[in-house]
Amino acid sequence: MAAKAALLWFFMDIYLFLSFNGVQAVGSGPSSDLNSTTAVTVNVTDANRATPADTDPTPSPGTVLPTPEPAGSGSEPAEDPAGSGSEPTAGPTEEPERAEEPTEERAEEPTEEPTEEPTEEPEPTLPTAAAEPLTESGSLLTAATDVGRLCPCDEHSSMCDMNCCCDRDCGEEVALFTRCSVTTVSGNKQLCSPPMAAYSLGTSIYGYSELQSSVRTESSSDVFCIHSQNRVDGFSHPSPALPTDSNFDSLFKQFTDSVFGLEDRAAAAGLQASAGYEYGEEMRTSGRRGDRGIFWLPAPGVTADCVDRNPAAFLKDEIRACSRRVVLDQDCQSLPALKMDTYTNTQLFAAKNEDAAVVPVELGAVVLQSAAGTQTELELNGEENLTPVLLNSDICANVVLKVVYVMTYSPAGEIMNVTVSLLLGFVSKSSSLPLNQEFEITFVQQQDVEDVPVHYSGNPGYVVGRPLVSGSRTPDGIVRSIDPRETLSLLGTAVDQDCLKGPHQRSPVLFGLDSVSGCTLRLEDVVNCSLVSQQLLDVLRGPNYPLYVASFGNTPLSNQMEWVQIKTSFSPEEAQSCSIPLSHHLEIEWTKYGSLVNAQPRIVSIREIIQSNSSSLTLLSGGSSITSITTSVAFIPVSAPALPGYRATPTINAKLPYDFFFPFV
Repeated sequence: MAAKAALLWFFMDIYLFLSFNGVQAVGSGPSSDLNSTTAVTVNVTDANRATPADTDPTPSPGTVLPTPEPAGSGSEPAEDPAGSGSEPTAGPTEEPERAEEPTEERAEEPTEEPTEEPTEEPEPTLPTAAAEPLTESGSLLTAATDVGRLCPCDEHSSMCDMNCCCDRDCGEEVALFTRCSVTTVSGNKQLCSPPMAAYSLGTSIYGYSELQSSVRTESSSDVFCIHSQNRVDGFSHPSPALPTDSNFDSLFKQFTDSVFGLEDRAAAAGLQASAGYEYGEEMRTSGRRGDRGIFWLPAPGVTADCVDRNPAAFLKDEIRACSRRVVLDQDCQSLPALKMDTYTNTQLFAAKNEDAAVVPVELGAVVLQSAAGTQTELELNGEENLTPVLLNSDICANVVLKVVYVMTYSPAGEIMNVTVSLLLGFVSKSSSLPLNQEFEITFVQQQDVEDVPVHYSGNPGYVVGRPLVSGSRTPDGIVRSIDPRETLSLLGTAVDQDCLKGPHQRSPVLFGLDSVSGCTLRLEDVVNCSLVSQQLLDVLRGPNYPLYVASFGNTPLSNQMEWVQIKTSFSPEEAQSCSIPLSHHLEIEWTKYGSLVNAQPRIVSIREIIQSNSSSLTLLSGGSSITSITTSVAFIPVSAPALPGYRATPTINAKLPYDFFFPFV
């Protein structure tokens, strides 16, 4: 009985608890539904009175809105199928209206306490295109991605750049091209298969140049590359805001923050303002009206005829010879290429920038050549009239035969000084037509120490075609002359050049180029044998004959161990009576030094061989009154052939632990 009483009290507690909380069992009558509805309404009203913030029509982040219950749920009164449930239906419609009144009052409460509302952070203002951009087009230019339209060497608009094979302005000028300054133009290296445009020159059946171009795909050797990309803008950043008068200061501050300090900013500005010439660039000239032009150096085109509009490239030494078809009666005094003023009245810009200084061409020396071929240097005093003159219908005097430019430049690429030397002579219809002219340009760098320009012939090894660097030893060390005429040289080649009658033309010994030249000796001039022998030896060796040659093209004077002495076995004191040098030969041995990938030529030995007569000159000449004297130079490579090298086979140093065979051993 006690257990039954306890169980009865337990169920009564549960029933009372559920009754006070508004829970009604299923299947109750209309009065029960009304009580249930009223209980639910009270619960909703109590929920609305929870906090003033809940009445905010805009839910805060993270708030879960109540979901409306579908029809027929327990929160709505059930319909009376007999139509007798009118009172219960009216009851719930009045209770929600009473419950909405405190909701409207609560909705106005948050407006009285604005500090309790959550504040939202303002969105960042994005840059927009200005209404009045500084550029004329109104938008930034789209970067070109077609390699077939890219041309790095196209520097002049609506004008053909010489040897620029990708220049679309070049038409008939392509026939005169000698090479392509730009052979390949590649696309973006980040792609696995970037496009590449290739340019080359072929030769037509008539000997003219023909352009051959193609666009192909190359493979990238990079491990990490882009296989494909679908961006419309390519690999460029989005277009920034266009600078205007209103946002210029903010953009300037934004993009100049990476420059730290005023000193670094001034240094960066100085680097950007540096406008010195670079290797291979065309040099600019200043006209009479201040307009800019190009410094031309005549050169042969497809044929041997001179092409006057050939641009000279910065730091490229050149020696060009060409011919002109001249009608003396008409062109002697009217053709500009024959006049000295054409090559002297020129001014060059020291750099590429607009405010660069103007450097005039200074006249260094003028050499007059007679009709017989003898040359005499003219002492200039500013009063000479050296314009071409037609002496008669067959001879024109003071014609420019050779032009030599020497340009001194600074380490920054600025032209400091320009000097021109001219050779003037006679032109006749019978023997000098067509007219042969020679043009030469040389660049020397100006050093900081005493501002003395020094010419080198390689860095470090010798370059083929550059003169040998020579000097003499003194108690203070090696001394080198800056005058190119006082270097190791040979007799120049000329017709009927007399050994004892000067002046003699000389040419420097060029690395890698074998040469043979000479002169003629008349036997009737050999009266004093010892005097003629010494005079002839000086003619063969040249003035101020150097005894040392640099092993490399840029060997410094302070490193005396890198200067090679010229070995000779000839001694005039030990020679027999009437010993005349008949030949002078230089034998230069050189080798390749350094890595096989970039081997540098290096001179290792120089030997002078002088051959004199062992009998009378009459017997040597074969009864003639003229004897030939020769001078020559030969370069002999003594490099040992490269042998393949292999790494040593690795040895296996395997050791077993001392107890490996325990317990057997």
